[in-house]
Amino acid sequence: MKPNPDPTPRHVLALNRGSSSIKFALFRIDAVPERVWRGTVERIGLSGTALRWSDAAGVMSEPVAFPVTTRDSAADSLIDWLEQRDEFASIVGVGHRVVHGMRHTEPEPITPELLDELHGIIPCDPEHLPGELELIEAFWRRHPQLLQLACFDTAFHRTMPRVATLLPIPRRFDAKGIQRYGFHGLSYAYLMEELSRLGEPAASKGHLILAHLGNGASMAAVRDGKSVDTSMGFTPTAGLPMGTRSGDLDPGLVGYLARSERMTVGEFHRMVNQESGLLGVSETSSDMRDLLTLEATDPRVAEAVQLFCYQSKKYLGAFAAALGGLDTLVFSGGIGENCPSIRSRICEGLGFLGIELDPIRNSHNAGVISAAISRVVVRVIPTDEESMIARSVWRFPGLGFTPDTGR
Repeated sequence: MKPNPDPTPRHVLALNRGSSSIKFALFRIDAVPERVWRGTVERIGLSGTALRWSDAAGVMSEPVAFPVTTRDSAADSLIDWLEQRDEFASIVGVGHRVVHGMRHTEPEPITPELLDELHGIIPCDPEHLPGELELIEAFWRRHPQLLQLACFDTAFHRTMPRVATLLPIPRRFDAKGIQRYGFHGLSYAYLMEELSRLGEPAASKGHLILAHLGNGASMAAVRDGKSVDTSMGFTPTAGLPMGTRSGDLDPGLVGYLARSERMTVGEFHRMVNQESGLLGVSETSSDMRDLLTLEATDPRVAEAVQLFCYQSKKYLGAFAAALGGLDTLVFSGGIGENCPSIRSRICEGLGFLGIELDPIRNSHNAGVISAAISRVVVRVIPTDEESMIARSVWRFPGLGFTPDTGR
């Protein structure tokens, strides 16, 4: 990209609204986006809502108590804090992570029409979309001159072949948009750009499996740079077991629990999204760090960890089959980046696929953790969704940059 000749510093703001948190980061835009600071508003909707932020060197601030009385007021309180920062006046664009984008394939400027569309699909993603829309609308109300860009988590997977998007239910529902979409797309897009930067040949031509393993967990199969399958489906609840989400379930459970437990649709939704996964099986914690500490003494915890690794191994093997081979495997996300024992258990016994880990490299969370004899390159790459959001805003034509290269 060619930098704007105007010497005045310009910044973009990346926002990632979760169900009970807002992650944010400020980037100075020049030849490339450069992070200035980042932060998080935590415990939105709960007691003790607070903001913490760190500078470019990673020095963390003390928690700042936030006067948040409702979930809606979190957005206004964050904007109040941002407006006090010297850099706020030089922000030229705001990028938002929007988890569900249906058939949208690229980041798009926020318009009234797009907002109406996103409000209409809230039933597809009631955990994320309401908070994301509150944040977008708060900025629109208070700073209507700012470019706002919706960066869709589903966009990365719109290259999946038709057979990978179809759900085996009556065809009339497909016409209404009920199909497999996949998520974690901003993370996967960032990992693909990092692979290209690292000179990994499989990033452009080859067979890749990307494993974003965190409190939310998924895998993606990528062939020649394009997503061909992913573990999440119509909603982010599908696929692997996660911190509190169930992952794949027998759909017959809905009717069974309705009859035997008088469970309502709302109760079932809450169970599979907030009470299941690692938390549900362990009855202890949704955090893998806690579980690894306790698994030797608590059989429930040990089963939760075992289930996570077993299902991850199954998806890895299935995606290698869908790809017709495997050249590179990438671990990312909080668990994928920081838990050597989980990576080891997932890869154990997969020598027939060409996967062999180097125990020492794996224990040190090295960038490449595969053994010299491994036919498959196994990497650990920290993901950065906020950076990907900032890059999307930076590349938007309205900011005065001219792309010199592809990505």
